[in-house]
Amino acid sequence: MRELLRASVYKRSQGRVTRQLTFAALAGTLAIAVWRLSQLLPLWFAVAPGTGPSPDMGVVRFLVPGLLMAAGGWLCFRLVNVPRFADFLIAVESEMAKVSWPTVDQVIRSSIVIIFLMFALAAILAAYDLFWWFVLRAVQGLG
Repeated sequence: MRELLRASVYKRSQGRVTRQLTFAALAGTLAIAVWRLSQLLPLWFAVAPGTGPSPDMGVVRFLVPGLLMAAGGWLCFRLVNVPRFADFLIAVESEMAKVSWPTVDQVIRSSIVIIFLMFALAAILAAYDLFWWFVLRAVQGLG
């Protein structure tokens, strides 16, 4: 509980990009959920089925999601600064720096090879399918 109330950033200069991207992904997911909640609240609190929302629905529609967004944003910020999780994200960023990424030409060549192989395997499977279709139709015609 003490960790949730702390406002400091754990190991401020390490794993910065990974933590920022993780926070952005968590906050984006939260924002979509809160937006959807704001869309559904008027339907849940309708005065009668098939009628519009009650006159004071604006307060509930925007206050509840706003409070949830603020609390969730703080929780996302604290999550990426919990020491165990932050150390994991720091390790992820250091390992990603060691990766040797392929060049654009290598990616294009590899993609062409894979697409060609997919079509070749599809053609082989289609040929097997047709062969067995003809064989089984011939056997069925004999019986």
